[in-house]
Amino acid sequence: MELLYTVFYTFIALGVLVTFHEFGHFWVARRCGVKVERFSIGFGTPLVRWRDKQDTEFVLALLPLGGYVKMVDEREGNVDSDDLHHAFNRKSVWQRMAIVSAGPIANFLLALVAFWWVFLAGEKGLAPVVGLVEENSLGANSGFESGMEIVAIDGVETPTWGKVSKQLFGFIGSSGDIPFTVVYGDSDLRYEVNVAVDRWLREAEEPMPLRELGISPPFELDSLTLNEVFEDGAGYSAGLRSGDQLISINGLAIEDVNRFINIVAASAGTEITLEVLRDTESLTIQAVPRLAERDGRQVGQLAVRLASTGKYPDELLRDVDYSVFTAIPRSIKETADTSIFVLNSIGKLIVGDLSPKNLSGPITIAKVAGDSARSGSDNFIRFVAILSIMLGVMNLLPVPVLDGGHLMYYLIEVVKGSPVSDQIQIVGYKVGFVMLIGLMIFATYNDVTRTF
Repeated sequence: MELLYTVFYTFIALGVLVTFHEFGHFWVARRCGVKVERFSIGFGTPLVRWRDKQDTEFVLALLPLGGYVKMVDEREGNVDSDDLHHAFNRKSVWQRMAIVSAGPIANFLLALVAFWWVFLAGEKGLAPVVGLVEENSLGANSGFESGMEIVAIDGVETPTWGKVSKQLFGFIGSSGDIPFTVVYGDSDLRYEVNVAVDRWLREAEEPMPLRELGISPPFELDSLTLNEVFEDGAGYSAGLRSGDQLISINGLAIEDVNRFINIVAASAGTEITLEVLRDTESLTIQAVPRLAERDGRQVGQLAVRLASTGKYPDELLRDVDYSVFTAIPRSIKETADTSIFVLNSIGKLIVGDLSPKNLSGPITIAKVAGDSARSGSDNFIRFVAILSIMLGVMNLLPVPVLDGGHLMYYLIEVVKGSPVSDQIQIVGYKVGFVMLIGLMIFATYNDVTRTF
């Protein structure tokens, strides 16, 4: 049932994104006088098909993993003389550019509307007040202390921990100082804390800047439970089971998730003592974390998945309410910020500042779709918005086969005054297709290696 749930919501998310993308092409093509022969959502066996008054065939196919808009075009076959003036290739270069760019633009508009809907319910954030500072961590050695509030990074205001994480992402792969601006308690006096980094997290498979700094928000932990214990791991061999509640490690009460993780990570090949509560019975279990590689470092792992319950201090929660109208600029800003974030991520991958292991494929997308749906409708809508932005940005990249590749050819046509030759376009499409397939295979390989 869990698998079916994940598959269902993956199809819902992809179906919505593809429909909006292709409808963008379709809507602008119609307004530019181009005849659309088919509007198809999905591949495989058609489930439903019908024609409208303009003789466009609409198709809903079995697998909603893509779609296409087929327009009348002389490059794809003979065109009736009556339809020549409706052919895509007969339209001006500016009209063709409008039709091609309409798909990605529709994805950005979808994201904007989705964010607007989410923000109507208000926005919650956690003030970036430092709780735990790990001993001998990068943050501790740089001067971070419990109780500090991070008010800016590199001059950019950081009202929430979410904003802190986004700002830190910009420093991944860099060398030099990360300039933090902090305040103590209720004081208005600002102080500078500089964190020196060198090629920071460049090789990390799943970069977690806050964990790397060794700082975390104050969290009142109620319980830490083993959500899953993998049978081929050290934890299962030692006797840990799913549902066990962790009470202490090496005699120390477990009051912080990150501290527990760090103790296990530092104990590869060394026996640790865990006190757990199973149902109503208290058990003492001796386990030896196995050596594993994480973010380029050798660490100890029990091969378990944790689930924590607790809460953040009420005084650190910041709520913002929006009206139907004030949610509009907020959604525009969120769409723009997320688009820039995606572009920066692509740029870091290209120049090598971000490990290619961070590329995710269909398995990860499906997993996140299922997880976000389980955590509530707002989270699922936000996920769809982010995925829509990623689709829009990726499609605008100047790679032949993608919409951005077509736009690149049309811009060249504007500059030189004549279309790019068919031979050059065909070669470009072949190269782009190989690149795209190679990227998909590599991303799927990353998914599989993460899963297994």
